[in-house]
Amino acid sequence: MTRAVIDNDALRDCLRSIGLDEWPDAVCPLIAERLSTAGHGDFGEWSAVVEALADSNRAEIRNLLLKLSPWRKGPFDIADIRIDAEWRSDLKWERVKNAIAPLDGRNVLDVGCGNGYYALQMRKAGARAVIGIDPTLLFVMQFLAVNSFVQDSRVFVLPARLHEMPLPARQFDTTFSMGVLYHQRSPIDHLRQLRQTLRRDGQLVLETIYLPGDGTFARTPEDRYARMRNVWLLPSIDELSTWIRRSGYKDLRVIDKSMTTVDEQRSTEWMAFESLAEALDPKDASLTVEGWPAPHRVVITAIAQ
Repeated sequence: MTRAVIDNDALRDCLRSIGLDEWPDAVCPLIAERLSTAGHGDFGEWSAVVEALADSNRAEIRNLLLKLSPWRKGPFDIADIRIDAEWRSDLKWERVKNAIAPLDGRNVLDVGCGNGYYALQMRKAGARAVIGIDPTLLFVMQFLAVNSFVQDSRVFVLPARLHEMPLPARQFDTTFSMGVLYHQRSPIDHLRQLRQTLRRDGQLVLETIYLPGDGTFARTPEDRYARMRNVWLLPSIDELSTWIRRSGYKDLRVIDKSMTTVDEQRSTEWMAFESLAEALDPKDASLTVEGWPAPHRVVITAIAQ
């Protein structure tokens, strides 16, 4: 089974097959730096967990995987073990997968991919290769743990941010950014960087929180939104559409609108901290504890020009 490292040779081959000849020299040093105790004090412990999975029985595997908590995205079924993550990410994928351009044979970038749940679904949907990037090292280790069983050599989760990649690099057929935009201090810069990853006529799949209401407007929380400090700008759908068009995209389509519920995001054994229920007004679930509209999420597809 895969050790708790990323196979640089396989990664180089994959990136070059996509046409990203400049990426290996930029990415591999980042990987070496971040997949280390210098990159995170818990790396040694997490690495030992991943490496121990190969020689463990079912009960031991379950306990080892629990040591990589909190699991935010899932569920995963590993060695007859259900990892019941905080997010029922399968519900979102069901809403999205048939409304986007078919992934069969496409090269895909998943920005802010977390532990690679969606990246693995993209491969199951026929993607030729999937590159996920996420700066949270625990999520990368979770992916390595899962992939030690799946053993898919054409999907990677890299410990990096989008702006650290050599851009422009317009080689991807589909780029996903799900649950990322509202964490960006400059969302329009993020949209433009996403476009720099897409070939002409490639598809952006963007999922984010929006504010309900007609018209073009956006608001910034003074402190927190749904108990999150790192939420910077929440737009209406009309405003978001303007941002996307101004950033170099055409043919926008709203393919899903939904309100996040405590059935889709909740505390579990695998993510035992407070979750959405604690972020909502206990007397009015349509509001956050700060008085904002509860999370409404929209998925928009657009074509890069």
